[in-house]
Amino acid sequence: MARWLMLIGATLFLIGVAAHYAPWLLNWFGKLPGDLRIESGRGKVFIPFTSMLIISLLLTLLINLLRR
Repeated sequence: MARWLMLIGATLFLIGVAAHYAPWLLNWFGKLPGDLRIESGRGKVFIPFTSMLIISLLLTLLINLLRR
């Protein structure tokens, strides 16, 4: 369990470093077809369906590869 927590923490750290020092690496997130962005005079709603689907698939593949 501790190993998984350290791996998740290291991954989040690397994503944070990439977002801070190289924002162009994560520029695609939220701009894919299927990501909903609704803007009106009263507010904004953003639902990244496609981006989350891709991230979920990548994480599933990664976890399945690491478990074998």
